[in-house]
Amino acid sequence: MSMMDNTLPTHAPPGFHLLAKPSGSTCNIDCTYCFFLSKEALYPNEKNRMSEATLEAYIRQLLESHRTPQVTVAWQGGEPTLMKLEFFRRSVELVEKYRRPGQVVQHTFQTNGILVDDDWCVFFKEHNFLVGLSVDGPREIHDAYRLDRRKQGTFDRVMEGWRHLHRHGVEFNILCTVNAANEKHGRAVYRFFRDEMGAKWVQFIPIVERATEETLDIANEGWSEQPGRKRLLYTQTGNLVTKRSVGGEQYGRFLVDIFEEWVRHDVGEVYVQLFDVTLEAYFGRHLLCIHAPTCGYGPALEHNGDVYSCDHFVEPKYKLGNIHQTHLLNLVASPEQRKFGDDKRDTLTPQCLRCEVRPLCNGGCPKDRFALSRDGDPGQNYLCAGLELFFKHTSPAMQEMAQLLKQGRAPSDVMALVAAEDARRGPYQPCPCGSGAKFRFCHGSRAPRSPFSGVSPAGAAPQQGPSA
Repeated sequence: MSMMDNTLPTHAPPGFHLLAKPSGSTCNIDCTYCFFLSKEALYPNEKNRMSEATLEAYIRQLLESHRTPQVTVAWQGGEPTLMKLEFFRRSVELVEKYRRPGQVVQHTFQTNGILVDDDWCVFFKEHNFLVGLSVDGPREIHDAYRLDRRKQGTFDRVMEGWRHLHRHGVEFNILCTVNAANEKHGRAVYRFFRDEMGAKWVQFIPIVERATEETLDIANEGWSEQPGRKRLLYTQTGNLVTKRSVGGEQYGRFLVDIFEEWVRHDVGEVYVQLFDVTLEAYFGRHLLCIHAPTCGYGPALEHNGDVYSCDHFVEPKYKLGNIHQTHLLNLVASPEQRKFGDDKRDTLTPQCLRCEVRPLCNGGCPKDRFALSRDGDPGQNYLCAGLELFFKHTSPAMQEMAQLLKQGRAPSDVMALVAAEDARRGPYQPCPCGSGAKFRFCHGSRAPRSPFSGVSPAGAAPQQGPSA
């Protein structure tokens, strides 16, 4: 389908961020918590590979749909490297074919890194791809759930992919899930990314796997195929969570642990997605759908052209249509999608509505709203205790940074203010992170060393700084 005239549908957004899954749910590893593996049940008799026709329709419609000067072509999976380099070379050619004068296109690519080699990196560098690398922390943490089909850890192979990216100077960021294995090790995980991998941009994604009483035992086994039973299709139902899921309050403590390190050493040097968007929220700008008042501008495209309301809601109930029958912009602007987005705001619990951090949090992601509020109302965010903890804890420093920006100063000047507060407090007072430990032995000068090994092989001494 094409837009033959310039008539825009009602409620058409000027831009949106679509995640395209060219290989569907197909992946070359078998992460225990990856419920997206189960989405192959939606297409049981298909080879999950995007065709040339679907690729061209997608690129053309995406570029036609945007009235913003910048457009992001975001590839995700499954594992997109399974599509081979030729597919993405063609995608870049199509971008140049359909890009309007003045349109700037950013290419992004989320990968587990296993297949990333010199050829991939030459391509990424040539076309200025921003590569997201999925890593959950040091080896002992990463290999808890990020396994291959033989149930072997993938850490060493991921680090080999990282070395290729580093050697070729490819811009990369880290996508780290927060789960039961790393929830108590925020600082160790963050320092690993900063000090050993040389990461300058990190995002943390909480693992919350929902289940019912009937499905919990099966879900706890993981989402890969199990001998003797049919694979479950994961849907956003149930008010129980798997044993791999991060604890609600613990998610907040994980973030606070990292924030207290970051605010002392790394403001302006390392960019943590949630910290950045929280600071923006103090100016009324909501740059991340999870904490924006409404959502619906982050749809997902499957390999065959099917479009779903959100990457987290790839299930029949939330299928909007197919780009071969309906133009992408009409799907994004459809009444069904706008209702999906507005429901985020319109279904807040009374507890959320009266919460002092609501302007920053806005109830979090709808996929996590399956708990009871303090008043007993359904629809409270499972992560509420942690989100409330994080936003309240970081408020003083965030307000300081907001003031610095209003004065035309750099937010990094907050580090001097924090250092002055630390000096006044003294080294043997309780650490402001809330751990209960004395400051000197927590986030102070005698902070504990990481108990985990580095990027070098198990048993060898951790390396200092990024490895070439």
